Amino acid sequence: MKMIFMGRKKYSADLLEWTVAQGIDVAMVCTDSQFANSPTMKKANELGIPVVSMEEAEQYVLDNPGEIDLVVSYLYWRKIRKPLIEGPKFGCINFHPAILPDWRGTAGYNMAILNKLPEWGATAHYVDESIDTGSIIRIYKFNFDYRIETAQSLEKKTQEIQVDLFKSVILDVMKNGCLEAIPQKSEDGVYISRDEMNSMKEIKLDNIDNEDIDLKIRAFWFPPYDGAFIELNGTKYTLVNSDILKKLQDKDTTAIV
Repeated sequence: MKMIFMGRKKYSADLLEWTVAQGIDVAMVCTDSQFANSPTMKKANELGIPVVSMEEAEQYVLDNPGEIDLVVSYLYWRKIRKPLIEGPKFGCINFHPAILPDWRGTAGYNMAILNKLPEWGATAHYVDESIDTGSIIRIYKFNFDYRIETAQSLEKKTQEIQVDLFKSVILDVMKNGCLEAIPQKSEDGVYISRDEMNSMKEIKLDNIDNEDIDLKIRAFWFPPYDGAFIELNGTKYTLVNSDILKKLQDKDTTAIV
């Protein structure tokens, strides 16, 4: 099977190595190569796989019809377009760190905590020309407690099962080709843009009595990104609570509380 691999972060780098170990021919990798410390770029270089732009990958598929069997997207941040959706023999599969169709777009971890949900999960779905609306292949779910999670810790738990989801789906594609999938209804679920997510971070001082500040701090705690904040004289200040500080404390620290 010949694949184009699209992804970023260490999870993606590890899965790229796993994919090659399965005997899959990864023709090229699209990743955040604009950053010198990109884990996926480094892994591709180690494995001798060309790192290309999405536009170069699109052109390759157009110039070589029928050659690519599958395109996979694992935490890839750009919207995938028609050549990479329709060109591969077995389609294009995205791994989305949220439960579809309920939570599309960004801010999944944040919304899981803000909405005090009892479970979360990851979804494998075919890619269409909209965002996170393609037919659902498989969902892995797990229980969590919104009272003790942050967006950062929930991401770690989600990625642990999403890695397993990736391996399960890819092994099935190797065996069966195109997989059964359930179409989504366009009216189902909620789509949240990055701008909407960023606006939700603000704790408005004129509405402070109606804010669950601790919940909001945990829902948006994901360094190095800005978290829940207040704005004073045009400057934003990210907030942190004592529980997070305790978790950040070096185990060898002898500070007196």
